[in-house]
Amino acid sequence: MKNKLKIASLAIVLSVGYSFMNNLQAQGTTGWGEGAKLQDAEVVVEKNRVIELPVAARNYEKFRIPPPAVADRNVIYRFTDYKLPSQDINLQVKVLTIKQDELTKLYGNYVKAGLGNYGTLYLKGYFHNKRSTEGAYGAEVSHVSSSVGPVDRGNSAVANSAISAHGEKYMSGLTVGGRANYGRDVYHFYGYKQTPEVEVDKENIRQVFNRFGAEGFINNKTTDAPFLYNAGLDFKYLKDSYDMSETNVALNFRSEYGIDDVSGVKIDADVSFLSHKDSLSVGRSFFKLSPTYERKLGILKVTLGATIAHTGDTVNNARQFNFYPRVRLGLEPIEDNLLIYAGFGGDLQRVTLYQLTQENPFLAPNVRVADINKGLELYGGFSANIANYVHLTGRAAIQNYRNLYFYNNSRRDSTKFDLVYDDGVTRVINLYAEAVFNYSDEVRIGLKTDYNNYNTDNLEQPFHRPALLSSVYATYNFYDKILFNTELYYIGSSFGRVVRPDGTAVLKETDNIVDLNVKADYKFTNRFTAFVMANNLLGVKYERFVHYPNKSINLIGGISYSF
Repeated sequence: MKNKLKIASLAIVLSVGYSFMNNLQAQGTTGWGEGAKLQDAEVVVEKNRVIELPVAARNYEKFRIPPPAVADRNVIYRFTDYKLPSQDINLQVKVLTIKQDELTKLYGNYVKAGLGNYGTLYLKGYFHNKRSTEGAYGAEVSHVSSSVGPVDRGNSAVANSAISAHGEKYMSGLTVGGRANYGRDVYHFYGYKQTPEVEVDKENIRQVFNRFGAEGFINNKTTDAPFLYNAGLDFKYLKDSYDMSETNVALNFRSEYGIDDVSGVKIDADVSFLSHKDSLSVGRSFFKLSPTYERKLGILKVTLGATIAHTGDTVNNARQFNFYPRVRLGLEPIEDNLLIYAGFGGDLQRVTLYQLTQENPFLAPNVRVADINKGLELYGGFSANIANYVHLTGRAAIQNYRNLYFYNNSRRDSTKFDLVYDDGVTRVINLYAEAVFNYSDEVRIGLKTDYNNYNTDNLEQPFHRPALLSSVYATYNFYDKILFNTELYYIGSSFGRVVRPDGTAVLKETDNIVDLNVKADYKFTNRFTAFVMANNLLGVKYERFVHYPNKSINLIGGISYSF
């Protein structure tokens, strides 16, 4: 429409212009002089022409190109890891990091000192290097003495002193170490009957034990090797005030080899060469070899093995060569939480005066020492964890022993004890049970009971071997500030046969022992701690051995310092 209007307007303009030019030409023939005048003229414009434009051809959509069809496209993304070249310029940029937790302050040394009634002096010291990946070494010192005892004051005094040093070196795949120690124990044979007429000289009843020990070992326990071993050499020496001495050199070897994930072999070996000098000189050899094969079959673990042992003892016509087969079956229906086991076997156990004088320091001179031959033993038991807080253990066994030792008052001097043996086989029924409740590091409560029913062939009684031993113990940590430890234990009565001056013998029964001990530590700082120990709070002077009453209430208080 706009194009039509433009064409019509152009036609009008051209028509007017054409008429005007014709008039000019007419005037030109008459002349345009100075005197010429423009005559009147009339111009008539007629709009009677119709302009018609031809119809334009429509050339669009002559043919149609359809749009391409939309199809699914799998777009592949390619990520290229571009690394910037390293810079040799040391940029001084401070990077903010989260502060790591510091290790707990570790004090490798502490000393304790205290005083108590009965003229008691209490000294302890422990010295050790701190955290190290190269090795460990340290030393301990101890002295606990009472200048006055439960009977006849200084005539029942006691003193125990010890010093030791140890160290081990961590090498590539190996650990090598050793220990050396010296101990001095002073006792008095105060189990005599006091009379006003007779005064006993303290020096005549004095007994002193000097103990020296040294050991060295090498093992590869810290490696992941399929074959693990631990080998050691042990030396012990004992000498007392009655010219008795004992020297023992022992070698021990422990090894295990993992065949695969479910089976393995263990081999243990012990060798001991002992020399005992008293009124006579006696040599006692000992050898034991124990190979074992273990295999796990699902929840069942089978152990098959044997022990081959030899002893040089001649007491009671001791059987010198011994062979003990060993079988054990363990069932673990709940892994790490319940174990039920049963089996049978036997063993030969080394016995030395070094050990016996620590158990009973009132031994008489010239005692006969023999290794314990535990023949056939049938046993069964279980171990269970409940909710990670309660641990239960139970065991029952029927045991047969030869040369199981007993203590009995000497016929020559009732203040001293001989070792006596049952001529035949001593049969023992043993029942053991323990329950422990452990809540974090704050509360720990335990109950332990050990019952032994002795059936002897020739001995009138199992002298000084009580049938029942039981204890209840507890530990409570109050906000890591106050630490309480307590133990209440019970030891059943036992028997001893005493020969009177007129030659007659009488059977005497010891006391049923009930003893309560309490210990408390109060931490002032991480370095300073005060402690108090109370032993035999019930105050009963009970007899563990015939004619040997124990102390009444014994209180010790002191402080400790860590550095």
